[in-house]
Amino acid sequence: MIKVEVAYALPNEQKIIALQVAEDCSAYEAVVQSRIAEMFPQIDIENDPMGIFGKAIADPKHYILKPGQRVEVYRPLIADPKEIRARRAAKAKAERDAKG
Repeated sequence: MIKVEVAYALPNEQKIIALQVAEDCSAYEAVVQSRIAEMFPQIDIENDPMGIFGKAIADPKHYILKPGQRVEVYRPLIADPKEIRARRAAKAKAERDAKG
């Protein structure tokens, strides 16, 4: 058995669950065993992206965990980060031009 964690975060709440899993446990299996989807019904463990310490993993069902790793379940992006930055830059430029 090895100790791992499963994490999920919302803008105003986060949960990290520590658990013991078999040495050949996949990231996906750890998420299932943590039962985190029962606490956050919006989690879709079949489709939501997952990662280890901030790095996305391509295939959570086949990624075998190492002791101490934390599986993170990611929320879908509401807006494209590039689009948000572009809007912010345009707004700042408009404000500078208005003052100018």
